Amino acid sequence: MKSLFLKIFISFWVAQALFLVLAILVMLALRPQRNATWEALRSTALTDAIEAFEQGGPPKAREYLEGLQLKQHVRVYVFNEQGDEISGRSSSGWAERVAAGRPLPPHHGLIFPHPQILTESKASSDGRHLYTIAMELPPGPRVFFGPWGIPVPGLIIAVLSSGIVCYFLSWYMTKPVVRLRAATQQLAAGDLTARAGSADSKGHDEIAGLVRDFDTMAGRLETLVKAQSRLLNDISHELRSPLARLNVALGLARQRSGPESATMLERIELEAGRLNELIGRLLTLARMEDGEQRVPSTPVLLDEVVLGVAEDAEFEAQARHCHVKSEIPSGTWAVRGDVSLLHSAIENVVRNAIRYTREGSTVEIDLEKSDIGGGSEAVIRVTDCGEGVPPDALEKLFQPFYRLDDARGRQTGGVGLGLAITERAVRFHGGRVTASNRPQGGLMVEIHLPLMPESTVADPETVLETVPAGREA
Repeated sequence: MKSLFLKIFISFWVAQALFLVLAILVMLALRPQRNATWEALRSTALTDAIEAFEQGGPPKAREYLEGLQLKQHVRVYVFNEQGDEISGRSSSGWAERVAAGRPLPPHHGLIFPHPQILTESKASSDGRHLYTIAMELPPGPRVFFGPWGIPVPGLIIAVLSSGIVCYFLSWYMTKPVVRLRAATQQLAAGDLTARAGSADSKGHDEIAGLVRDFDTMAGRLETLVKAQSRLLNDISHELRSPLARLNVALGLARQRSGPESATMLERIELEAGRLNELIGRLLTLARMEDGEQRVPSTPVLLDEVVLGVAEDAEFEAQARHCHVKSEIPSGTWAVRGDVSLLHSAIENVVRNAIRYTREGSTVEIDLEKSDIGGGSEAVIRVTDCGEGVPPDALEKLFQPFYRLDDARGRQTGGVGLGLAITERAVRFHGGRVTASNRPQGGLMVEIHLPLMPESTVADPETVLETVPAGREA
């Protein structure tokens, strides 16, 4: 069947039919015998027991009643007017109560109901004595019926059968949906190789078609993203060659030109430097967008990285008469990742804050620890004293090549890649980055990175050796 609708319809139809047939079969197979049969047996047994007692006394009556129990599977007791059992057998308490005309105590069992009791009184052949029979019917099929004749087995079988059928039906229907959801989550997390279909999947219903369409979409998306990343990477590499030749030509021009050309050559050198920096950022962005890199397992001391960024930024901020203040509390600040990428991510945010803060103000870098479900994370908070950004532009700050206005970009020399690289690098390490305006003015950028458990951190001396190398990268 190719239609999911037909699968659901026929499955429920067959299930309901199965429940009904099983319930009817159980009720027919286990239905009790008609009372008329037992009433006839009661009258016959009482007459024959009285006759056997009158002919042979208690031994003869005992022989008859025990034989009746063996043949008909009923327990029969016959009492005289004094309440004595005529065969001399020990009688049960229920039989004595019934023979004396007293009711049995109430009992409603779902699986083991109270046995059905039949009684009758009859005079002897000479009419001088009165005998009462108490006959307990065999449990037989009645053991499967609850009070008021409710077919307990049919209901139990119907419930169990419906549960089994519905369970496998639900499992069959939700299995591809679960795979599709897992693949969607992987794709959203950046794993472009995620697929929802399995190798042996040959379904033709709507859900199977949806899974195949999702895999087609994911494959096409992977191809486009990789092609874009490869194109960006190739273009960046190709630009490096003419840029290198331009720098060589610029050096030769400086040697052969006079002082009147110095201003023009300095301008050419400045633009060439900006182009070289742009190409480097594009290459970094392309490496992080290809989705093939994996987070290294090397522990990195985040406090050392932040301290190094703050020291370098303090030197750069002197050109605008600004200062960079960092506050790093003591503790273990180990994160798992690439020290060079982390350094670049934090440095881009700090340099962006230095560019747009008011001249003579202070850029603050705070490092604190925050508890999250199942662990803790480090929060790097960078604040400046600038004008801030419009609220509708906060979410666009981390998009590649986004700038608030072209004039501001030309003035500061930015091309809108620094914060984009920061967002990719932080997300690459399993964290997140947010931006918000401060009430007192300025922009605040927060970088959240998951911390490694202290028990899994390697020897601090081994970790510290990686920091200077990453800082130089």
